[in-house]
Amino acid sequence: MLRNFDSALLPYAVATVFLAFGVTYRYTVWVSAPAARRLLRQGWRSLLSQENFRKAPTALPRMLATYLGFQKFLGARSYARWAAHQLVFWGCLLAAVITFPLTWGWFTFTSASGPGPGYEMRIWGFTVLGFDSAGFLGWALFHGLDLAAVLVIAGAGYFLWRRMRDRAAVTGQRFAYDIVPLLALLVISVTGLLLTFSSIFLHGGGYEFLAVLHMVSVVFTLIYIPFGKFFHIVQRPAAVGMQLFKYTARQDEKLFTCRRCHELIDTAPYVENLRDTMRDLHLDFDEWAEYCPRCKRILRGGAYLAQVKRGFK
Repeated sequence: MLRNFDSALLPYAVATVFLAFGVTYRYTVWVSAPAARRLLRQGWRSLLSQENFRKAPTALPRMLATYLGFQKFLGARSYARWAAHQLVFWGCLLAAVITFPLTWGWFTFTSASGPGPGYEMRIWGFTVLGFDSAGFLGWALFHGLDLAAVLVIAGAGYFLWRRMRDRAAVTGQRFAYDIVPLLALLVISVTGLLLTFSSIFLHGGGYEFLAVLHMVSVVFTLIYIPFGKFFHIVQRPAAVGMQLFKYTARQDEKLFTCRRCHELIDTAPYVENLRDTMRDLHLDFDEWAEYCPRCKRILRGGAYLAQVKRGFK
């Protein structure tokens, strides 16, 4: 009931309310699309299937760990990109776990005794942990956001450097969509570290200005999440259901082969699901889902020569 709510954190709390409404609105719009709606339906169907659980009881925990947590699929692109993404992911997750409950006063840190270094961590008023504020655990708890900032700076810094140097990334990037999120993460992390630096080494010099700058950057980023690149954070868990659908289908179903070269494409249910989605979108070439990517390019090139560039040699 806001008993432990800190009024100094009011702007952050208001931003989280806007974040909740923005995510709900954007998610509703996204799910209204046929492809996303079918993905969610198939994912939940696979997730809640008792038959799938009996056949592969460890499939879901493994996918949550490898696909959602450690994002092993990124390693196929580049180990450096995978490592940087892990730094950003775990840094942001650590920051969210700390800041959202603190913003709403869900957990607090209270001195266990007036003169002593003992502290208690309480969640909704219940004591869950006692620790020495002068020890390593106390230091880690009170500097958790600093540790998160270091992780985010390392990961976001790499991505920003890559987007300035890599030609493939530079060619297709957009400033508002690709660069602004990285700058926002860096500004939040750097100003957060500067707050700690000011309190420890400058005796609070410039703290008020840094606090306002940090608050503005955090509020802007929270409001930006539902309408920018960060929205994939909300979308990603839905992809786990689709991966589970593909995995369980492979256990029993025969793999579908390309109609032209007979190379393996995917399971028959997955191909049929793609065709159904294309029909929902009124794309009258759903039979192309039965061809592998290479044969699609060959057929498209042949059609271009036959229909558009007739007589071209």
